[in-house]
Amino acid sequence: MSLIPVEEAQQRLLGATQRVSRTEMLALGEAEGRVLAADLQARLTQPPFNASAMDGYALRAEDAPLPGAELYVIGTSAAGHAFAGTVGPGETVRIFTGAPVPEGADSVLLQEDAKKLDGKRIRTAFPVTLGRHVRPRGQDFLEGETVLSAGTHLDFARLTLAAAMNHDRVTVYERPKVAILATGDELVRPGQTPGPSQIIGSNSFGIAALARENGAEVIDLGIVPDDRGEITRAIEKARSLGADVLVTLGGASVGDHDLVQSTLIAAGMMLDFWRIAMRPGKPLMVGSLGEMRVLGLPGNPVSSMVCGLLFLEPLLAKLTGRIPLQRKTTALSASVLPANDHRQDYLRARLMRADGKLVVQSFGKQDSSMMKIFAQSDCLIIRAPGAPALETGAETPILLLRPFVG
Repeated sequence: MSLIPVEEAQQRLLGATQRVSRTEMLALGEAEGRVLAADLQARLTQPPFNASAMDGYALRAEDAPLPGAELYVIGTSAAGHAFAGTVGPGETVRIFTGAPVPEGADSVLLQEDAKKLDGKRIRTAFPVTLGRHVRPRGQDFLEGETVLSAGTHLDFARLTLAAAMNHDRVTVYERPKVAILATGDELVRPGQTPGPSQIIGSNSFGIAALARENGAEVIDLGIVPDDRGEITRAIEKARSLGADVLVTLGGASVGDHDLVQSTLIAAGMMLDFWRIAMRPGKPLMVGSLGEMRVLGLPGNPVSSMVCGLLFLEPLLAKLTGRIPLQRKTTALSASVLPANDHRQDYLRARLMRADGKLVVQSFGKQDSSMMKIFAQSDCLIIRAPGAPALETGAETPILLLRPFVG
């Protein structure tokens, strides 16, 4: 099987994926980051009355078209405490921000534009125009209006809006379930003492964090040895728990000790592809086992993280119905980069600003086993297959690992 270009692999993965259709009802305080599964209509009108936008005096615009008009103050209207009477000719009501505009009044004069006189009277110092500083009833939304549509991602602003619409519960799509299975006789969990030929299994923590950041519920299947029976039992557990995606870490290739792919095929997996023209991360497996998508990531931690960004993150965006994170941008290379071979390279690098421009500096050593460099990186420099040498100062595409604020 020839190597598949990264873009083709992404398209094939996403083209066969549909958004999770299961829904649930959640309290509004638990719905952050979720996606609405049904249109949301306003249960009331906002504002529910003509409201003052400023502190001042509610009056009739026709009574004060020019500065110097004198008006008699007949009461007060405050937020939560409306004035019960009607404003007539030559009258005004002291009003505060958010308070209902009294019957008969149609405008608000700012408090600093009024001079207090004796005997509860004021003199205007500024012309009043009709409707000035008044928020009309229903200016924001009307009762029964569809304000938030199905498919809307509920962030802080939209949750505030839903609450203002008088909703305490919303119907959202369930989080996709991502089961994570690490395999390998050489792996032990953090906190344990590795044997002479063992290492710490770290990948699952990074992949789990990436999955949660992208709206998934994580099922940790732990670490299983290179044993077909153990791997089969873990696969069945993922299916029994309703996993939408099974992410395997390690064993995706076809070496003597790489049992994951063959065990999955024996369990009924339809293999789509498994060799990608990229570095790091060539042995990446994609398939389906019934309704469950299977994503086999490399065992090497850095390769695993890079493949997670390129494949798991967009897969979860498709499953959740959220807009994919836009990590790709450009920067100027701080050094010469050599010509590239037939695989798409992702070079760990740091970002900086020089003369207001974004500049990227590749780490000199790119061995995929070096996790410390990955953690210190701000981005990955993308080097296309067959790309010619890149001169210092030339523009290059990059993939941001996190927001850059330098």
